[in-house]
Amino acid sequence: MEKTRLQKWMATCGVASRRHSEAIIAQGRVTVNGQVVREQGLQIDLEKDRVAVDGRVLEAPTSYAYYLYDKPEGLITTAHDPQGRPTIFDALPELRQQVVPVGRLDRDTSGLLILTNDGELTYRLTHPSYCVNKRYEVTVKGFISDKALRQLAKGIDLEDGRTAPAEVQLIHRSQRKSKIALTIHEGRKRQVRRMCQAVGHPVLALRRTEVAGLGLSKIAEGEVRPLTAQEVQQLYQAVNMSLTARSKRRK
Repeated sequence: MEKTRLQKWMATCGVASRRHSEAIIAQGRVTVNGQVVREQGLQIDLEKDRVAVDGRVLEAPTSYAYYLYDKPEGLITTAHDPQGRPTIFDALPELRQQVVPVGRLDRDTSGLLILTNDGELTYRLTHPSYCVNKRYEVTVKGFISDKALRQLAKGIDLEDGRTAPAEVQLIHRSQRKSKIALTIHEGRKRQVRRMCQAVGHPVLALRRTEVAGLGLSKIAEGEVRPLTAQEVQQLYQAVNMSLTARSKRRK
């Protein structure tokens, strides 16, 4: 008998991240053996229990898929938006039932987004304990001072606590606007925008350019491509996973 938590099984099956799966459970969209469940952390028996989301029975993937997407502005990072706004899967309909996004990019943020049905990798890449670096190129309003750059690097006091130290690089600055590169490993909601606002420089444009050292090479904005074997290995190494051992378990 093999048991696991419901939201972990949903992530393994490519429904959504564990955190987003908890929201789907709370919405009453999940059934176990035909009964709607809303209990978070429910233990299920993988050999006996039948789990369905929106009426679709979940099955573990027989193989893993990994994609790199250069998300344009204007798209919501989700499979479905209750407000009817365009989502990444409206732009990528062929991947809608295959993969989920690793983390999120705001509607008005562009750049690198990883898509996969590898639930364990998704979990580790997004969990703060694994300290996965994410690099952003940020255009802010006004001439950003050296003092403000030092504040960003040291950590900013926000309403949900102090941010961890960040790597900050000045790209250029003028009286009208400045551009910096900011590398963080946390994933708080709208964190980069709130950090810059806190030092007096509202964000004008925000683009994620790297995750775990993986950059936007060989791809144009709005395009998607499969990750190479080397790139997948790089992501696994970033979160202390063994790709060889995981491949053996899938056989």
